[in-house]
Amino acid sequence: MSLDEAKEEDKVFEEDGITFVIDEKLFEQVRPVNIDFITADRGSGFSITSGLSGGSCGGSCCGC
Repeated sequence: MSLDEAKEEDKVFEEDGITFVIDEKLFEQVRPVNIDFITADRGSGFSITSGLSGGSCGGSCCGC
């Protein structure tokens, strides 16, 4: 996850007061995307799951 300024080819949307920016072509490949903030025994952070299959994160990405 990173902070970025929206570009012409990006999809921008807002949910609960948070603005999300994602490359539109990538968004079409990974949707649906779910972002949750979780607290676990080893700490807390964001859990991101998507429609991607395989890959180094196995469709979800937590700190990778």
